[in-house]
Amino acid sequence: MNKTDKIYIAGHKGLVGSSIHRLLTKLGYTNLLVKTRNELDLTNQSAVDTFFQAEKPDYIFLAAAKVGGINYNKTNPANFVYDNLMIQTNVIHASYIHKVKKLLFLGSSCIYPKENPLPINENRLLCAALEPTNEAYALAKIAGLKMCEYYKKQYGCNFISVMPCNLYGPNDCFDLEKSHVISALLKKFDIAKNNNLQEIVMWGTGAAKREFLYVDDLAEAVLLLMNTYNDDFVNIGSGTEISMGELYQIVSNTVKYSGKLVFDTSKPDGTISKVMDINKILNLGWKPKTDIETGLQLTYEWYLNNK
Repeated sequence: MNKTDKIYIAGHKGLVGSSIHRLLTKLGYTNLLVKTRNELDLTNQSAVDTFFQAEKPDYIFLAAAKVGGINYNKTNPANFVYDNLMIQTNVIHASYIHKVKKLLFLGSSCIYPKENPLPINENRLLCAALEPTNEAYALAKIAGLKMCEYYKKQYGCNFISVMPCNLYGPNDCFDLEKSHVISALLKKFDIAKNNNLQEIVMWGTGAAKREFLYVDDLAEAVLLLMNTYNDDFVNIGSGTEISMGELYQIVSNTVKYSGKLVFDTSKPDGTISKVMDINKILNLGWKPKTDIETGLQLTYEWYLNNK
């Protein structure tokens, strides 16, 4: 990408899109194209086509999506599959019709089966059943990944896909009904501190491990891929795991909550481990920079300034 190319960031208000926008602005890209949801409804095919016809973007970061935590996914599967399928279908097809030079589609690690040998390699796609609680979201993301693959195969489009692990950072969603784990924990601990609660109850034993990546590290990875990579989809993660028990303690320290953590072992831990194989992106010259303590502090500071 040249600094003056027209670059459309779909979803620029969200966690990932806002990070990409910050990075490109910082690096001197001067022709960034953004639209709010009220300005452009990406689920509306006619509106999307009219937008592409008028603007003719050169490059696209497709970060727009309907996202949420486990319970929100579980209780709204129809909304998740419909909205995500419509958004990505409209943008990908319009990118083909209007001859976009390159598109990068943001997927999710939930595309992989519930049970996997670790670390999870890209070859594990469609090998077994998905996790039921977020199956609708996962199926939509798999469809987006496959659309990029098929449009490249049939039409020669330079459309690529990336599959990030659990992300967190500024502009994350802090609505407890919709948020992912880190933003939910930061808000939960902040509320407990401000209300002088003596204890917080956590589900499970705390033994389950998860992989987290600070969103600004992801932005650097996708910019590298947009500028240098034209092949099959790529995992992006930290390559390391942290137990939920450790995460709870780091969040507690970050928020400066002085109460007690209680583990409700009658509740499930979920999958014990879910780390991804990130050798492909590492071999391309990228590596994560932000440790979990630093990332959590930056995220909590953003939350305090914006809540």
